[in-house]
Amino acid sequence: MYKYLMNGTLIDGTGKNPVEIKGILIKDNRIEKIVLGNEDIALSDLENVEVIDLNKQYILPGFIDSHVHVMLNFKDTNAKLNQPFSYRFYESVVNLKNTIEAGITTVRDAGGADFGIKQAIEDNLIVGPRLKICINPLSITGGHADGWLPSGVDTDIWNYPGSPKSMCDGVEDVRKKAREMLRAGADVLKVHATGGVLSPTDDPQFTQFTIKELQAIVQEGKFRKNIKVMAHAQGTEGIINAVKAGIHSIEHGIYLNDEAIDLMLQNNVFLVPTLLAPLTVVEKGLANDAGIPEYGLKKAKEVLEIHKESIRKAYKNGVKIAMGTDAGVMEHGTNLRELGLLCEVGLTPMEAIVASTKTAAECLEMEEKVGTIEEGKYADLLIINKNPLQNISLLEDKKNIPLIMKDGVIIKNRLCS
Repeated sequence: MYKYLMNGTLIDGTGKNPVEIKGILIKDNRIEKIVLGNEDIALSDLENVEVIDLNKQYILPGFIDSHVHVMLNFKDTNAKLNQPFSYRFYESVVNLKNTIEAGITTVRDAGGADFGIKQAIEDNLIVGPRLKICINPLSITGGHADGWLPSGVDTDIWNYPGSPKSMCDGVEDVRKKAREMLRAGADVLKVHATGGVLSPTDDPQFTQFTIKELQAIVQEGKFRKNIKVMAHAQGTEGIINAVKAGIHSIEHGIYLNDEAIDLMLQNNVFLVPTLLAPLTVVEKGLANDAGIPEYGLKKAKEVLEIHKESIRKAYKNGVKIAMGTDAGVMEHGTNLRELGLLCEVGLTPMEAIVASTKTAAECLEMEEKVGTIEEGKYADLLIINKNPLQNISLLEDKKNIPLIMKDGVIIKNRLCS
């Protein structure tokens, strides 16, 4: 079965200037041919060709969000504890649909999604983006994933048969937990190398895990076909420790200094900024959203401008930036607000698009399959009705994205409406 998208303007994700093309020929789930203006294609020679006229609209690769939580919808603690166990799985179906309908065709889940959710997407039981999973992030006792409250109540709701408990302390315990996540189907390992904004008993600048513990996690990933490690790392010392230990990507990167940036450059480490996360916490907190605890709002306010300046400095020094949002903290489907925030710290609209396509694919080690519109790659793409290079915020509104395709399958088509 063929599809032919004709008469569009291509922004291919590589950073090249837009170019008007005659069309893109798709066979099954792959891009077979990009037909340039000086070329011809004999569609009459092909059987079962669906032709879609784009009327000069813009063609982009499907976007990639390198940091989401598809099982998370931010709620206050009482609401979470009183929610039936299975309810969050049904919520995730809605989250995944909202995500792909925003133009995100691939995501890396940073904690919460188990192998069953990934398999349900692959088997077409539910609609959603292509999914890479870490199962559950590793955390120290009293660390960012420790849900213990001063009352003694443990609010951890992520421990169930398909999702092993994540807390571990000491090299051997850390090694065992990494193996448990890999056994459960992790495509990537995640570790909390520092505290965080929304954890009740720590702070973003608190360092968590020793370098030896972090190295043990990296080593376990290497044993399993070189599976990479992503690190929630907000404080300076924790970031430096993670890079020295061989971590593949730094998530958040709130307190970056010159040493941390230099080490990231030397070790070819990706930065996933998630600028939208603390901003959303502040927005929700100021709106008296019951899901934002007072301590979370206080910490988010403290880091908001520091975070922006750190990402700006990393960008200016050439650190590789892959788009990620921490979706779940904010509503799923609002992910592409992150592109405008990246532009606010210095990226051009084209660079923000590349960070969300080509570079994000490299971060997820999927650059041979997705991230750019090239012959032989998966047919993941979207159509936007106006030029996003002139106004990147156009991508925030789903109404501006009339067509979305993943694996050659049209997920949404409102070109005629």
